[in-house]
Amino acid sequence: MTFDEFVQARLPALLRFAGVLAGDRELAQDVVQDALVVAHGRWARIGGMERPELYVKKIVTSQYLSWRRRVVRRAELWQRQRVEEPTVPDHAEDMAVRAAVLERLARLPQRQRAVLVLRYYEGLSETETAEMLGCAPGTVRSAHARAIAALRLESADLEALR
Repeated sequence: MTFDEFVQARLPALLRFAGVLAGDRELAQDVVQDALVVAHGRWARIGGMERPELYVKKIVTSQYLSWRRRVVRRAELWQRQRVEEPTVPDHAEDMAVRAAVLERLARLPQRQRAVLVLRYYEGLSETETAEMLGCAPGTVRSAHARAIAALRLESADLEALR
């Protein structure tokens, strides 16, 4: 498979993955673009892999995690982050739940957010997630536990306010 064929076949999935990871469409596009530049330079090796999309997703994840070091205006990007308004009134409840989940994910530290996206959105195991993030499985377990605890605490706080 050539690089062009790969991009044509997998670009929409990579953009969706990065969108969930970053929580911002423009940032996701930038991250995927940077990742594809890196992948293009290594395509001779990546193209021969059994599942090159996993390696490219690893590059996307790395690009997302390092983005904060490269962009001074990070706070500006997070302020621009928004959830699109529902366009179909019949799906309002689904959209509200989606918006609430994305909003809560956006408040998590980047590594915790990446762990949850890789584990639940991508369905990766602890070991696969650790490989994608370049860390030990214990680090994935720890980040996962902290992220879930933070989400539970926030849910309890919201219920107390009602």
